[in-house]
Amino acid sequence: MRGNLSRALTSISKANLNVLKVLRGRGSAWIVGGWVRDSLMGVKTEDMDIATTLTPEQIKSIFPRSIMVGASFGTVIIRADSGEFDPEEDMQVTTLRSEDGYLDRRRPERVTFLEGGDGDESILEDLSRRDFTINSMAVDVDGNLIDPYGGLTDLSNGVLKTVGSAERRFSEDGLRVLRAFRFLDAGTSGMREMDESLEAGIRQAGDFLSGVSKERIGVEISKILTGENTHQIVLKMSSLGVLDQVFEGHKIDIPTKLSGNHLVNLALLFRKQNISSGSLSETLRKLLVLSKRELAEISMMHDCRSIKVDSSIESVRRFKALIPEIRRGLILDYLDKAGADLIEFRISLEGLENEEGVISPLIRGDRLAEVTGLGPGPRLGRLKDWLYRKQIERGLKTEEEVLSLLSDFDWVGSNHEDWGELQWP
Repeated sequence: MRGNLSRALTSISKANLNVLKVLRGRGSAWIVGGWVRDSLMGVKTEDMDIATTLTPEQIKSIFPRSIMVGASFGTVIIRADSGEFDPEEDMQVTTLRSEDGYLDRRRPERVTFLEGGDGDESILEDLSRRDFTINSMAVDVDGNLIDPYGGLTDLSNGVLKTVGSAERRFSEDGLRVLRAFRFLDAGTSGMREMDESLEAGIRQAGDFLSGVSKERIGVEISKILTGENTHQIVLKMSSLGVLDQVFEGHKIDIPTKLSGNHLVNLALLFRKQNISSGSLSETLRKLLVLSKRELAEISMMHDCRSIKVDSSIESVRRFKALIPEIRRGLILDYLDKAGADLIEFRISLEGLENEEGVISPLIRGDRLAEVTGLGPGPRLGRLKDWLYRKQIERGLKTEEEVLSLLSDFDWVGSNHEDWGELQWP
C-alpha cells in the first residue's frame, strides 16, 4: 500500500503541488484524509484536502479569491489565481485545530487553531479529533506517512475503527454513525468489518441524528446507497436499527438485490408502500431534502412498481419512443432489482438499437380531417392518437403507411374512447 501512495504522490496535479509549495513556504502543510486513504488503496482521486498551520485569514491573504466557507472552523476553499495555477481547480484547506464542548452533537463550542509546534506535534493533535483510523492519516512535506492510530494496518486488514472511543466520536457528531456505514464499503475490495467497539458504539448511540440537519443526512444516505456493496451495508444498517432512525419509522422493504444508483435504491426501499408517488416524494423531501430532479426520478420509478412487463416489439418501441434515454436505465434497473424478468425485453430493446424510427407524428390533424371527412372533435383527436401509436409500434416511416391503417380499422362505427393512445407501458 505504501507503494500505491508513492505512485500517487508522483501524479499530483500541478495546481495542488503549487498550493502545497506556497503554503509550506509560509508555514506547514500536510495532505490529509480521504486522498491519503484512497491513494493507499490504489484508488485514483482528484479531491485533495490539505491541513495547514496557517490561519484562514493568512490563507485568504495569499489566495485572495478564496472562499471562506467555514472560516470559524478553519475551512477555506482555495480558488487560485490564473497563471501558474489552474483557475478551474478548487482545493479545500483547513487550519489545524482542536475542538471541545459538543453540546448539540454537531458543532463544537470551542475551536482552537493549532500553531506549528515541534515536528509533527500539531498535525498529530489535529488527527486525534478525526472520526476513523483510516481517515486519520497524513502525508508530510517529504512524502512520509503519518499514521498515529494504525490506519494503514486497519486499511490492510479491512477493519473500520474509530479514533479513540466510539461513544465520544458519536457524541461529537451524530452523523458519524452514518459515515461509519459509508466507510464499510471498500469498493471492489468488498466490505470492511466493523470493530467490536464501533458496533457497540452504534448500538448505544441512541437518538444519534438529533440535531443533525436533514440535508446532511440526505447527502450521507445518497453516498451510502451509491457504493459497490450497498446491499450488505443496508442489511447491516437495518440490523442495528439505523434505518428506522433515518426513515423515522416509515416501513421499508429491502429487496434481494440493490442498485449502484441511490435514486433507484430509494425507490426500491419504498416499493411496497401503498402510497402515491406524490406522497413518497413529499416524505423523502422532508426526510432527506432531495432535489426536485431527484424526487421526480424516484416518483417516476415508484409509478412503475406494479408494471407487468410486456416484451412485445410494440411495447418496446413505445418504451424507446416515450422514455428519455437517461430514464430508461433507471426504470430497467428498478424493475430488474424489484424482481421483474427483463431478459426478453432487453433483447428486443437491443435489437432496436440501430432502428431509425420517426418519433414525431406523421399525420397532422388537418390532413386526417381531409382524408376521413371528420370534423374537429374527440373522435378526430383520438383517431390521430391511435394512428400515432401504431406508427410507433410498427416503426412506420411514411404518411402513406400510416394512412393505409384506416382501411383495416373501423374508425366509423367503433367507440373512439376504446382506441388506444400512445403510452408506456
